[in-house]
Amino acid sequence: MSSDTLQILVIDENRIRAAIIEEGLREAGYAHVTIVHDVNGIARRIAEVEPDVIVIDLENPNRDMLENMFQLSRMVKRPIAMFVDRSDTASIEAAVDAGVSAYIIDGLRKERVKPILQMAISRFNAFSRMARELEEARGELEGRKVIDRAKGILMKSRGLSEEEAYTLLRKTAMNQNRKLADVAQSLVTAADLLGPGGL
Repeated sequence: MSSDTLQILVIDENRIRAAIIEEGLREAGYAHVTIVHDVNGIARRIAEVEPDVIVIDLENPNRDMLENMFQLSRMVKRPIAMFVDRSDTASIEAAVDAGVSAYIIDGLRKERVKPILQMAISRFNAFSRMARELEEARGELEGRKVIDRAKGILMKSRGLSEEEAYTLLRKTAMNQNRKLADVAQSLVTAADLLGPGGL
């Protein structure tokens, strides 16, 4: 996504610091920048603006404020760059757990805004890709387990070999134009409903 189409939301209660971030973004070629000074009702503002990236600047965040921002991070599923003046190990770990893409301590200078923003976006994209691949792998594993269970049901109820049971499942899936795992799941569900010796 190019800088001229990127929607950026800056959350900062301090107007002077917000102006520094905004200037840094505009100098870097980012045209669509929205500044929000009030963190109350921020989830609603995010829904209204629909930003591609969120920059959060917290001058001296207390534990509650950090926790609120981390909850927000988990919710919004967008790249987030967070600037804080100081931090501790627990807050850094919490930021990572919450999915904050860039957590910058004592680093608010306008010339750093663009590289940090780019890093946040690329980290977020890499993390999203990994999460998606993990989800797909989990799905495949679950699918394999269900197929194995369905084969076991067919082998037991129809006296088929493992290969014959698999062939029957595959043929049924092709005939019904469905995924093999879906057909297997239907069979397993039916067997569970009917109970022992039902199929």
